[in-house]
Amino acid sequence: MPLTQDRNTHQRDGEMLSLSVAAGAVIYAGALVVLNASGMAAPGSTATGLTYVGRADESVDNSAGADGDATVTVRRKTAFKWKNQTGDLVTEAGLLKTCYIVDDETVAATDGTGTRSAAGTVIGIDSDGVWVE
Repeated sequence: MPLTQDRNTHQRDGEMLSLSVAAGAVIYAGALVVLNASGMAAPGSTATGLTYVGRADESVDNSAGADGDATVTVRRKTAFKWKNQTGDLVTEAGLLKTCYIVDDETVAATDGTGTRSAAGTVIGIDSDGVWVE
């Protein structure tokens, strides 16, 4: 039903998220974090079906827990510098294009013949890493 009067619509900025952690996962502070197919946070890895979230602001060990037994705070909506995969380097030709997750600190230029999930958009390349937003 459409509004007929003012509404106090709640908001939050979405920069920091508290996410449920996958069973058996260990996420280190500063790690590239993804959501798995069940919507649980996990460290980045070479796999399909993962959703890039951002960078872990804390370490969380859910290695002995079930899905959701722990939570992790993840920062997003900004660019993070990840390592550039040797042998599949993101180059200047990859600027403003998608790069792909290799692990919890590394991205690559390609999807590894369909084995990697998208990380985000490349906005810069330095000698020591790739800026991904």
